[in-house]
Amino acid sequence: MTFTIDYDPREEERAAQNAIYDDLNPAQQEAVLATDGPVLVLAGAGTGKTRVLTTRIAHLLAAGRATYGQILAVTFTNKAAKEMEQRVGKLLEPRTIHWLGTFHSLAARMLRSHAGLVGLDSNFTILDADDQVRLCKQLLEEHQIDPKKNPPKAVADIISSWKDKGKIPSDIKANEVGDFANGKMLVLYTQYQQRMKVLNACDFGDLLLHIITILKDPKNASVLEDYHRRFKYILVDEYQDTNVAQYLWLRLLAKGSNNICCVGDDDQSIYGWRGAEVDNILRFEKDFEGAKIVRLEQNYRSTGHILAAANGVIDNNSDRLGKQLFTAEGDGEKLTVRGLWDGAAEARWVGEEVESLQNKGIKLNQMAVLVRNVSQMRQFDDRFALLGISCRIIGGPRLYERRESRDALAYLRVIAQENDDLAFERIINTPKRGIGDSTVKTLYQHARRKNISLYASVRDLTQTEELKPAMRGKLMKLIDNFERWKSLANTTHHGELMATVLDESGYNDMWKKDKAPDAPGRLENLKELVSAMADFESLQEFLEHVALVLDNQSNKDGEFITLMTLHGSKGLEYDVVFLPGWEEELFPSQRSMDERGVEEERRLAYVGITRARKKSFISCASSRFVYGSLVEGIIPSRFVCELLEDHIELQDESGVVQAIRSRYWDSSGFNQKPQVKTYETREQSTVDGEFTSGMRVFHDKFGNGTIVHIDGSKLDINFDQAGQKRVMDSFVQKA
Repeated sequence: MTFTIDYDPREEERAAQNAIYDDLNPAQQEAVLATDGPVLVLAGAGTGKTRVLTTRIAHLLAAGRATYGQILAVTFTNKAAKEMEQRVGKLLEPRTIHWLGTFHSLAARMLRSHAGLVGLDSNFTILDADDQVRLCKQLLEEHQIDPKKNPPKAVADIISSWKDKGKIPSDIKANEVGDFANGKMLVLYTQYQQRMKVLNACDFGDLLLHIITILKDPKNASVLEDYHRRFKYILVDEYQDTNVAQYLWLRLLAKGSNNICCVGDDDQSIYGWRGAEVDNILRFEKDFEGAKIVRLEQNYRSTGHILAAANGVIDNNSDRLGKQLFTAEGDGEKLTVRGLWDGAAEARWVGEEVESLQNKGIKLNQMAVLVRNVSQMRQFDDRFALLGISCRIIGGPRLYERRESRDALAYLRVIAQENDDLAFERIINTPKRGIGDSTVKTLYQHARRKNISLYASVRDLTQTEELKPAMRGKLMKLIDNFERWKSLANTTHHGELMATVLDESGYNDMWKKDKAPDAPGRLENLKELVSAMADFESLQEFLEHVALVLDNQSNKDGEFITLMTLHGSKGLEYDVVFLPGWEEELFPSQRSMDERGVEEERRLAYVGITRARKKSFISCASSRFVYGSLVEGIIPSRFVCELLEDHIELQDESGVVQAIRSRYWDSSGFNQKPQVKTYETREQSTVDGEFTSGMRVFHDKFGNGTIVHIDGSKLDINFDQAGQKRVMDSFVQKA
C-alpha cells in the first residue's frame, strides 16, 4: 500500500511563527505578519514597538522569507541597534545581521563602496563637529567676513541644515540664502564641499547626501539596482524622527522590493528643532501606494488615568493619524494637578511629595522631574540639596557648574574671603585685563616668600617698584574694585552686589561682545544666578549652599532622583513623574510656537505624561522669577486646560487653575487672557522710566523706602524698616 503525504510548506512557516510570536497581542501579531508591501506601524508610547521590530526580523528569518544579508534594519542610535540584534539572537541563534545600524553608519558603509562616484577615495575621513567649525572659520577668513558677527559654528549649522534637507549647493534657491555671512552662504557652502573633496573627507551630513546623489543619478542605475536586489525587506525604527535626507534615502532603497516597514509614533515627533519632519510619517500612505497601517494601542507601561489624560491632550492636535492608548492593568491613581503661588512654592511642594513617596517605599531611582527649559532646574536642584535628596541632572551641567557661574562665584568668594587664592587666580584676568601668566607667577612667588595670600601679594607689590607702572596700575584698579565691593557687601543685598560686580568688572560686557552662539545663554544663566541669591539671607549662606549642592552631586553612590528636560526623557519611564512649569509661554514655549506652531509642544506634553507608570504630578505657578525678572499673573498652560476632568485631582492653592479652566477656556481655546505683569530686568527697566530723588519705591526684601541719592543705575534708598542701603535700580519698583 502506498501512502501519500501532502507536504504543505506553510506548516513549517506556521510552526516557526508560533514559536516566536505566540505571546504577542493581536495588533502586534498583525504588525509582525504583514510582510508583503509597505507597512506603517503606529506604535503608541509603551506599546512594545521594539519587541515588534525584533520579532518581525526573527519571523522573516525563521520563515525563510529572507536571509541575514537581505534585511536592512535602520535605527537612530548604536544602542538601539545593539539591543535589536541581541533580542533577535534570543529568539533565534545569535548571528550578525549584516545591514543593521544607524542611518549614518549604514550610509558610510555604502559610500565607501562607491566613493569614487562623488570624487572621493574609499578611505575618506569623517570630520567631527570641531573640524567642521575650523574649516568654516578658514573660509570666513578667506572672504574677510567677520567671524565674531558671523560665528563659524553658525555657518556650519546652516550647511548641516541644508544637508539634512538633502540639498547640494546647486539645489539651494536664492530665497534660502539670506543675509548671514554678508549674503555669501551659498558661496561658502560650495567652497566648503570643494575643500572637503580636497581633504578626502566627509562630515556626517555628507554620508547620506553623497549616497543619495549617487543613487539618484541615472548614470549609476546599476548601483541602485544592486541594492534593490540585495534588500528584500527594509525596517526603520523611530520613523517620526527622520529628516528629509533620511526619508529620501529610504525612498530610493524601498523602490525595489517595496517591502518597507516603518515603526514610529506621530504623537511623539518632538525634534522639529533639529530637522525632524513629522510629515514623513503623516504622508506614508501617499508615498507608498497600498500601504497598510497597524496601530499599536495597548500600553504596557502606564495606568488608565495616565493614558486617558494623555489621550485627552493629544486629541487636540489636528495633524495626526490618530490612535487611543488603553491598558488592561486598571485605572490607577488620577493625575495630581497643583496650582501654586510661585516657583519657590512649587519647588518646596515637589520636595515634600518626593519625601512622602520615599516614606511610602518608592525609591528615588523611580522618580523624575521633567522640565521644559533648563532654567527651571536650578530651584529643584537647590531644594533637593537642602533636603538631602540626591539628584542626578541629565542633559548638561547644573547652574553652579557652568563656566560663567564659576567665574561669578569666584568674585563672590574673594569678596567674602580675600585669602581664597584659587578663586582670585580664576578671575584675576577674567575678563581680560592684560595681567599675564608671568605676572601671576611673580605674584605667587612673592606670596610664598612672605607666606601671605595672592590678594595680599598684589597689595604689597602695587606699593613697590618690582612691577612695571602700567601693570601696577591694572592691579591697583582691581584691588580698589574689590575693596569697594567688600564695603558694599555690608550695606547691599548680595543679589544686587552680584549684579553690581558683574557690571563693574566688565564680565557682563565680555559676554555681550562675544558673538558665539552660546553667549546669550551664558548671560541668561548669570541672571538666573543673581535670581538664585534672593532666597538666602547672606552672602555666606549662599556660598555655603552652593558648596552643599556641588557636594550633593559628587556623591555618586546610592540612589538619585532624575532631573532632566522633557526632550531628553523620550524613551524613558519612571514610576512617578513630576511635570512642573505648565504655564503659557513657558510650556508651550512661545519661541517654539512662533517657529513651528503649538502641535509639537503638545506632542511634548504627551511624551511627558506617558513617561509615568503609576503616578503623574503636573504643576503651575501664578508667578515666578524668569532670568531675574519677576513675572506675575502667569496663565496656566493650555495643556492643563485640556486635561480631562475625570482623570485629574485638582489641588489649586492659588485658585488660578480653576479660574482659567472655567472662565477663560473653552473647547476652541482661550477666549480671553488675564493680564500678565512682568517686573523687567535691569537692562530693560532703566529704559522705561526715570527714578528721581525723593521718589517712593518698593524692594522685595527691604520693603518701602525713599530715594535719597542716584548714582547712575545705583540708588541710595532710605528704607522705612531696614535703614539706608545702596541697591541697583532693577531691583526696585515705583511704589
